Amino acid sequence: MTISLARVAAVSALLMVQTGLVVAADIKVFSTVGVQAALEELTPKFEKASGHKLNITWATAAVLVKRIQAGETADVLVLTKQSLDAMVKEGKAIPGSNVNFSSSGMAVVVKQGAAKFDISTPEAYKQTLLKVRTIAYSNPAFGGASGVFFVKSLERMGIADAMKDKTKYPPPSGNAANLVVSGEAELAVQQEPEVMAVTGVDVIGVPPGDLNNITTYAAGVGPDTKEPNAAKALIMFLQSREAATVYMARGLKPEAP
Repeated sequence: MTISLARVAAVSALLMVQTGLVVAADIKVFSTVGVQAALEELTPKFEKASGHKLNITWATAAVLVKRIQAGETADVLVLTKQSLDAMVKEGKAIPGSNVNFSSSGMAVVVKQGAAKFDISTPEAYKQTLLKVRTIAYSNPAFGGASGVFFVKSLERMGIADAMKDKTKYPPPSGNAANLVVSGEAELAVQQEPEVMAVTGVDVIGVPPGDLNNITTYAAGVGPDTKEPNAAKALIMFLQSREAATVYMARGLKPEAP
């Protein structure tokens, strides 16, 4: 976690000389929305330091996996660790290129200035979920990690049926917190860096104990890349100290590779 921007630029420049490149690379990236806010902030920093340009497609990890399995390709895959491990096994990412770089849990939000609910214990969390009139979270049918886990947690608490009629879903790859801002939902539950990126909400806390799901994010190189050195430079940058500072400000925890 000590790689500086200057070192990233130097490594990238050296790689360009060694391989005879005379122009910067355009790097195609498939990235989960779980790290979108952080990666959007990091993109100009990486581009300035390396000379490369990023062309990023955003979606949930589950949606991106389906697109990759259907034949689409990218130079760099930024997915959940579980999804990227599966892509390595399927030959859709280069073995040994995949590294973990950050992780995050879930967060519960209400509209900015609204009364805060008690979610301090499993029982308090359960009673709050039963009390709210409407709640938003990612549609588990689209495979988002937080939505899938949240539905399972409702089943564990024995309140899944009670929650059905007051559930609101954002669009695919959308943000549940936006439904709180618009007034369509009283409370939202989603990955912390995603809800933190929305203006107009207050984070009241994280689900207690094992009702919170920690997701690890990883990056790897696509097997058909024509820009392997540039792809590796980006993955190196995602492990840098500069990147770690952005992660922490965006609700992510830096992870050692």
